[in-house]
Amino acid sequence: MISRVNKFIRSFSGAFWTANFAELLERAAYYGVFIVITLYLSRILAFNDIQAAAIAGTFSALLYFLPTFAGAYADKIGFKKSLIVAFSFLTLGYFGLGLLPTFIQNAGLAEYGFETTFKGLEHSNFRYVILPVMALIIIGGSFIKSVITGTVSLETSEKNRATGFSIFYTIVNIGAFSGKTIVKPLREAMGNVGLINISYFSAGMTLLALIAVYFFFKPSVQQREGKSFSEIWQAFIKVLCNGRLITLIFIITGFWMVQHQLYATMPKYVLRMAGEGASPSWYANVNPLVVFSTVGIITSLMRKRSALYSMTVGMFIMPVSAFCMAAGNLFSGETMSFVDMHPVAFMMIVGIAFQGLAESFISPRFLEYFSFQAPKGEEGLYLGFSHLHSFLSSLLGFLMSGVLLEKYCPDPVLFGGKTAEWQAASANAHYIWYYFGAIATLSAISLVAYGKITKKQDLKTE
Repeated sequence: MISRVNKFIRSFSGAFWTANFAELLERAAYYGVFIVITLYLSRILAFNDIQAAAIAGTFSALLYFLPTFAGAYADKIGFKKSLIVAFSFLTLGYFGLGLLPTFIQNAGLAEYGFETTFKGLEHSNFRYVILPVMALIIIGGSFIKSVITGTVSLETSEKNRATGFSIFYTIVNIGAFSGKTIVKPLREAMGNVGLINISYFSAGMTLLALIAVYFFFKPSVQQREGKSFSEIWQAFIKVLCNGRLITLIFIITGFWMVQHQLYATMPKYVLRMAGEGASPSWYANVNPLVVFSTVGIITSLMRKRSALYSMTVGMFIMPVSAFCMAAGNLFSGETMSFVDMHPVAFMMIVGIAFQGLAESFISPRFLEYFSFQAPKGEEGLYLGFSHLHSFLSSLLGFLMSGVLLEKYCPDPVLFGGKTAEWQAASANAHYIWYYFGAIATLSAISLVAYGKITKKQDLKTE
């Protein structure tokens, strides 16, 4: 048994395992911070819901848009140098998230208390220093997304490439799961200060990854010619000019706008409606757990169906998710006796589970369908922009979240706590999910229409 495990480990290079170890640490760092990023921006730096959503949405959007360009530069300077730059930037960025509020407090730049936010800090422009700090994380993260996947591809052969990417996918999910899990004990032990200390945890993870890369990462390919920035830009313009492709991207954006509410709306909504004892970071882990458990089975069941059919099934599951999330606010009583949980929290978990199920139908087949729309020989370049839907949905979904939270589920701090005035202001908090349910429904119907129209077009060209 041990010899078999050793043989399996040796079937992949040291660079492969180092890259995956670094990916594990980076994902834990990223999701630990990102699951509470809007809480950090509002509770620690006193940005209102709309401002926090705009900053977090732009942060997420750029992390989806820039990797293709960062990858081109990484090809030229080499993967090891790129990872050293990336993890250096990430470590500085995450340390910056932790140090910034402490510096504001110690420098006396605002009347400030971690447990009673919105007390003077909203009048301090110094909090906007968070933007260049987050820029460090964006730049570092952009390199990671392109270089790690590139390393997995280059350090495997045709014989073991599928297994290699399966290991990589598993590592990503383990990292995401562990990063989100660490948030709850920090919040319970330290309150809002825990939102700051999660940044130090993330900085520690990326620093460890930097050390591992520096000493142990020895890629078989030092650098590649790759594509130039002008070639990548030309491919981007081609994608934008491809009517069929850009229409599909806009339709799928509707799905991802709802999916991104795991980070944009859900943490604030659950804590405000179900109480500070709720665990939004743990609820978010239901999504990768469901995807990990079902994606293989669903892909197998759908193998004889077209990619568009599988995507359509997933799109019609998404409105169910949104309406489940809304249902929690409609139940009376503080807890559901059969699970000893607040109705808002319980129905949020149910809704997130449906989201994961929808993702299992959509995500794998979207990439397949997207690749078929690319000109022959340019599939790889086109796939570099396959996440344009996430770029759009991050911007639109987060900003919409901020507006809806401010309108239907405002922060109790603005009302001096959960007063009768706040209860009246948040009585229709579940309306937020009706908006996203409507978007998901419209996207699903649009995908059906898209399928019929493109099928007719294909028949005409045959």
